[in-house]
Amino acid sequence: MKEPWIYRNEYDHIPRPIVARARSYPPSFELDWHTHGRGQFVYAASGVVVLSTPYGAWVAPPERAVWTPAGMPHSVRMVGAVETRSVLLDEDTARLLGPKSAVMSVSPLLRQLLIAAADLPLEYDISGRDGLVMSLLAAELAHAPRVDLSVPFPVSPKLAARCHAFLEAPDIHATIEDWCDALGMDRRAFTRAFRRETGMSFGEWRQQACLLVALPRLAAGESVTAIALDLGYDSPAAFSTMFRRLLGVPPSRYAG
Repeated sequence: MKEPWIYRNEYDHIPRPIVARARSYPPSFELDWHTHGRGQFVYAASGVVVLSTPYGAWVAPPERAVWTPAGMPHSVRMVGAVETRSVLLDEDTARLLGPKSAVMSVSPLLRQLLIAAADLPLEYDISGRDGLVMSLLAAELAHAPRVDLSVPFPVSPKLAARCHAFLEAPDIHATIEDWCDALGMDRRAFTRAFRRETGMSFGEWRQQACLLVALPRLAAGESVTAIALDLGYDSPAAFSTMFRRLLGVPPSRYAG
């Protein structure tokens, strides 16, 4: 991660609890490391958003969004041509979503509210219809379910480096023994440290990491077969079974 981080505060001064905006990005566009003075909820109306922080990575395919608390350094990568609808929340409103980054489900109502909010003036009339739209938007944000589409990074530099390397060359059949040998750790110390620092077992993390790598590739139009074999699955069917179990839909649902 490069320093210094760019501090984006162009909306901090606006005297409204929620500020909405719409943005368009070309394929493969990347936003370098930066922070916001407000918490940010980003919904990709089209394309896929991949957001990274020092603590993990989150991916938001269609019908999902990423929440990032104020002050959290992050970078963003766009997969495909991306249209975003995002809202920036002041401190009081941000408490509705909590202090940790997360992927969240976007219901049809929440989607329409995000689209409507982006069309409002920045200093909308709080006491009129626009204020009611934003109040309902805040209520829907507070009830949006969290979705497990994250890959947390360990704090220990050696473990974190190994996790980053895995994301560059994921293999669903990588074993604890492989990692223990590479890190010079015994199995018990490794499994305890890994769960303590990521909140997940190694097997759960490995599966999530493969899913995080697969989603942008699907959105970019790559075939299920090529992705499945690259990730080390024995067959496209095995990959599709895992995908459906975790997301409730087949991989073709997210194909570009």
